[in-house]
Amino acid sequence: MAHGYDTMMNPAIEELLEETGSKFRLVSLSAMRSREITNYVGQLGQGIGASVPPQVTSTAAKPLSIAFEEIAAEKITAVEFDPEAEAEAAALAEAKALAAAEIGDESA
Repeated sequence: MAHGYDTMMNPAIEELLEETGSKFRLVSLSAMRSREITNYVGQLGQGIGASVPPQVTSTAAKPLSIAFEEIAAEKITAVEFDPEAEAEAAALAEAKALAAAEIGDESA
């Protein structure tokens, strides 16, 4: 792609789409991460430390811009969902819960 012009958005949308693969994934990742950054900024000074701080040094003040910079720097990546693995994990958890319930019934 020709990148001969400067856009108002930095990093450019083309670069972000190359990293994420789709517009939906870009929107999802950036929205989730910007919420985390907002929570982190809100917790500063309280000593809670429950949120992860920004992973890039940025001059941007807006959480969404920081999230875009993290995606462009490959600090934030999408994790593919595997329905079969999720179903296996749920079945295993259910089996463990049933076994624990049976053990609890026998000891009573």
